[in-house]
Amino acid sequence: MISLQSGGRPAAFSSARDDAVGGFQLQLEPSASSSATLSQLHFKGRDSHHEVVNEDAHLELAHKLYKSGNYKQALEHSSTVYERSPQRTDNLLLLGAIYYQLQDYDMCIAKNEEALRLQPRFAECYGNMANAWKEKGDIDLAIRYYLVSIEGRTTIGTCWQKPAKLRPNFADAWSNLASAYMRKGRLDEASQCCRQALALNPLLVDAHSNLGNLMKAQGLMQEAYSCYLEALRIQPNFAIAWSNLAGLFMESGDLNRALQYYKEAVKLKPKFPDAYLNLGNVYKALGMPQEAIMCYQRAVQTRPNYAMAFGNLASTCYERGQVELAILHYKQAIACDQRFLEAYNNLGNALKDVGRVDEALHCYNQCLSLQPSHPQALTNLGNIYMEWNMSAAAASCYMATLAVTTGLSAPFNNLAVIYKQQVKTAEMLPGNYSDAISCYNEVLRIEPMAADGLVNRGNTYKEIGRVSEAIQDYIHAINIRPTMAEAHANLASAYKDSGLVDAAIKSYRKALLLRPDFPEATCNLLHTLQLPCPGQYWLYSVCIEDVIDLCRTFSVHSSMFGVDSDEFTCVCCWEDRDKMFNEVEGIIQRQVSISVLPSVQPFHAIAYPIDPVLALEISRKYAAHCSVIASRFALSPFKYPAPLPVKHERQSGRLRIGYVSSDFGNHPLSHLMGSVFGMHNRENVEVFCYALSPNDGTEWRQRTQFEAEHFIDVSAMSSDMIAKLINEDKIQILINLNGYTKGARNEIFAMQPAPIQVSYMGFPGTTGATYIDYLVTDEFVSPTRFSHIYSEKLVHLPHCYFVNDYKQKNLDVLDPTLQHKRSDYGLPEDKFIFACFNQLYKMDPEIFNTWCNILKRVPNSALWLLRFPAAGEMRLRAYAVAQGVHPDQIIFTDVAMKQEHIRRSALADLFLDTPLCNAHTTGTDILWAGLPMVTMPLEKMATRVAGSLCLATGLGDEMIVSSMKEYEEKAVSLAINRAKLQSLTNRLKAVRLTCPLFDTERWVRNLERAYFKMWNIHCSGQQPHHFKVAEDDFDFPYDR
Repeated sequence: MISLQSGGRPAAFSSARDDAVGGFQLQLEPSASSSATLSQLHFKGRDSHHEVVNEDAHLELAHKLYKSGNYKQALEHSSTVYERSPQRTDNLLLLGAIYYQLQDYDMCIAKNEEALRLQPRFAECYGNMANAWKEKGDIDLAIRYYLVSIEGRTTIGTCWQKPAKLRPNFADAWSNLASAYMRKGRLDEASQCCRQALALNPLLVDAHSNLGNLMKAQGLMQEAYSCYLEALRIQPNFAIAWSNLAGLFMESGDLNRALQYYKEAVKLKPKFPDAYLNLGNVYKALGMPQEAIMCYQRAVQTRPNYAMAFGNLASTCYERGQVELAILHYKQAIACDQRFLEAYNNLGNALKDVGRVDEALHCYNQCLSLQPSHPQALTNLGNIYMEWNMSAAAASCYMATLAVTTGLSAPFNNLAVIYKQQVKTAEMLPGNYSDAISCYNEVLRIEPMAADGLVNRGNTYKEIGRVSEAIQDYIHAINIRPTMAEAHANLASAYKDSGLVDAAIKSYRKALLLRPDFPEATCNLLHTLQLPCPGQYWLYSVCIEDVIDLCRTFSVHSSMFGVDSDEFTCVCCWEDRDKMFNEVEGIIQRQVSISVLPSVQPFHAIAYPIDPVLALEISRKYAAHCSVIASRFALSPFKYPAPLPVKHERQSGRLRIGYVSSDFGNHPLSHLMGSVFGMHNRENVEVFCYALSPNDGTEWRQRTQFEAEHFIDVSAMSSDMIAKLINEDKIQILINLNGYTKGARNEIFAMQPAPIQVSYMGFPGTTGATYIDYLVTDEFVSPTRFSHIYSEKLVHLPHCYFVNDYKQKNLDVLDPTLQHKRSDYGLPEDKFIFACFNQLYKMDPEIFNTWCNILKRVPNSALWLLRFPAAGEMRLRAYAVAQGVHPDQIIFTDVAMKQEHIRRSALADLFLDTPLCNAHTTGTDILWAGLPMVTMPLEKMATRVAGSLCLATGLGDEMIVSSMKEYEEKAVSLAINRAKLQSLTNRLKAVRLTCPLFDTERWVRNLERAYFKMWNIHCSGQQPHHFKVAEDDFDFPYDR
């Protein structure tokens, strides 16, 4: 399954007061100005008055406390001086510096302004006010104040003029001006200011450090390194230079050196929040989250309103699965900085993870209100729209992201998902696959080592039949990430498509070794080893036309909804079979309980020995998924034709019936139903056929187009347009001839374009769909006592529900002059030949053991099987020998053309059916050939069809058994009592042209009776309910 990628993971932010703060993963380092050089005038004591001496002592102590980092205590003593002498400019300068360190920048500015009123040429005050304005984010104003402190060349929002040339030799101001220019990206001016500061004071470590930051910003790492080293040579205990040096090594990937230097920085300056923040980032990068958390906590202890530290603390908690704690810290980060874009975005991600989607939506929108082009928030907003099935809105968000930046892979990945959805659920446009692949190419351009991107592109290649390219992508992904179980599982699937069964099994087992709890791999390995189920072809006979069509179709559409070409290979490996099925059943039950789409699809469940109620739950989940697809089209409810009887005393109308199928063409469904559409009585029924597949140019397609009253090719239309067309045609009863088979577009039925919707023929089981009212079946196949395993109401046709066209299309098969001989196929003339022409996946150990017992009990007997698929032949031969059967008693032949297949079936003596999944079309083939069978019905629909076929010949009681023991005894008895078997064979051949099973026209009349009954129930205001069609209903079609 392909998942959406979020627009950015919670990332560690580094302290950066001089570099531009950008998006995620920017490593931004502290500079001198992050603890800006604040000017202080050193106190010179006065001794003229006792009170003054006291005041001077407070001021001196305040200075010492300030230098030691005890700012709150320093404020107490400096405030005491201020209360006694509010006009002492040296104390006002100190007060401003203390407030700056306490991050009360407004008070810092206020105290410096007080000093300037008293001493307008106090250059240090201008410099410190510039530092405060820079921290408040007004860099332009900060620059103007720095310039005033140096040159006094402007008037800045006050009522007095500054004298020129206040302190041109003010080195600290030059250094801080450099950092401000750097923040604005004016690197040349920043460089000039740094060099001017150093020309004035070569020992100014702040200027050396800031120059290093400037070199780093220009990519001159060696020069930056030299600047930091020079600062440390001058002042080895300069913590800021150690921190910036650490940042240099962190950026180069030398995390251990970075760790060492950040530790030195905080050792020298224990209250250094920026260094603690970055030290935490190093610990996080080293995979030491607990140590990182401790550093972030120290950062917020030393700077309580440190938004970035709260943000990094939150992201670390998020990555550890502590989502609620992450939410708390993200909110604290936002409280500290209400313009913290990434905190809003990441908070949205965390809220979404705990199901608080509305709050997450608010966070993304808040982020976008501050920056409408924020790429991560746009992507994440798009993801919510995707989950709400608003694909168009989601695509708009992703496109908006890409208009801002092409450097994010997530929007490309998610757009690819939308393109593939369009292919599978709407317009079926091949170009959408190309667009999806183009998007994945962009993902891999941005992240060449993205294993997920390779797997997703491989999946897309596989879906359009470019299997060799898919295999290359999967192998590349595994080389990058050998422990990626999904890549191994998908590689296995691709190997199966290529017929490399052993390689597929090996890859599935590798996937399960890496991830034992991997439902899809477990189920697909089971398919490979023993019970694959080839899409809609499971119910049809194995003739060469079907095999050719099957291989052609699945090589192109191997992974369309409802079908996976994984189902083609069967090696009939039954080792640990019961254990594997128990495991798979447990997987399904867990998935159903948590509303996850089951790994076993509905058509697999038909042939699996699992509880029929669980099979119903599987179908329900897939039906609900179709409803989700339908909801993406956001159609308004349809209006239906008035619920009035179409025929009564004063009106003679017609019932409008619509058939929807992807199989109008050279397909077994058309082979079986070819005459049905033209046999409908046009006085009573108006038939519309909606073809979901394009014209294949075959006689089958042409015949249906010619014989159906209305034939509409809707293959190029989107599902919503098809639903609208059906509704506009005023269809009263709509029939789904696909079910969960290849080419199905069940979302059309989920849109409910017709008032009555019916499932028939394509899928021999329950759809589990609330939007399908009826299942057309018969009393034997779906007894009312089993109605609890169906979501639909059961409509019991007389005789057999399974239609065929043999009397119209295969009459020549009965020509006695055209019969084959056993020698034509290398069959022994003197042996009693049991036959089973079902595909090998329908076999299980229980039935094969029974066959082996039969062969051992019947002298000179053999079992004739079809080599389809060929991969199972060797295993079945070995298994039979292990059961004591002689090797020459197992005979395999290849598939044949349809008419040849039916004719040669008569060369066998007795057909042995498979109880797990019966012969359906194969059953009608052999009965038309006059070959009796032994069949044992179970509970599910697919296990009872052969019994219904037998009953419709009028001879079913002689061919149906109720237990495996009776099955064996019946087969042995008929083989030994040749006269009894010959009598059954003769009677079967005699009834072929008269029995209900092969009377297609009679079957169509009964189907029309069913349609009228459905419509009249609807007209009476009743809810759909079970009913039985009777052939002696003389009121038909006027039944009310």
